[in-house]
Amino acid sequence: MAQAKRKAPDWERIEADYRAGLLSVREIAASQGITEGAIRKRAKRDDWIRDLKAKIHAKADDLVRKAEVRSEVRTDRAVIDSNAQVIVDVRLSHRTDIARSRKLTMSLLEELEHQTDNMDLLKELGEIMYRPDDKGTDKLNEAYHKVISLGSRTGTMKQLSDSLRTLIGLEREAYGITSDVESGSGDIKKGRGLDEFYEDIRVQTESGGA
Repeated sequence: MAQAKRKAPDWERIEADYRAGLLSVREIAASQGITEGAIRKRAKRDDWIRDLKAKIHAKADDLVRKAEVRSEVRTDRAVIDSNAQVIVDVRLSHRTDIARSRKLTMSLLEELEHQTDNMDLLKELGEIMYRPDDKGTDKLNEAYHKVISLGSRTGTMKQLSDSLRTLIGLEREAYGITSDVESGSGDIKKGRGLDEFYEDIRVQTESGGA
């Protein structure tokens, strides 16, 4: 059987590995299937200098540092993005809560308006409901008239107006619109903030559940 033809050494590759200085001459020779002596002889003839090892390590160190910086930048970006999304979610929830409260306040104002516009019917209903006891007292009817009285409606109107003024200020704050309102005296009045708004809700919830 004919002997397999021997592959010629890749002297360009051998020179590159030799000058790099990362592999020993023995390792280079083994990878190319030649002797160490052949490599040393060629290196002496062509003045190969094993001077690139330090430069290669310096380059490797530089690449590692750049990779670490890129990793830190990606990490910072991820932290910024995730926390920015948290703020977005909170601000959107604020806007939703304020809008719901504003809608409820307007519904209550509409109900108060309807009541005021129909006082004759409400008084007539009170007369129909009148059922005095043997002492001539009708506590239920008295309570009814207190509810529909001018004083009660005026108090309700004031409370709803205060609520609406607060909600408008909160709405302007949540949407980035200045909430400062200049008064006639030149002073600046600031509306109550979101923190106070949610504190009121918390107190009212706890009071209602007590």
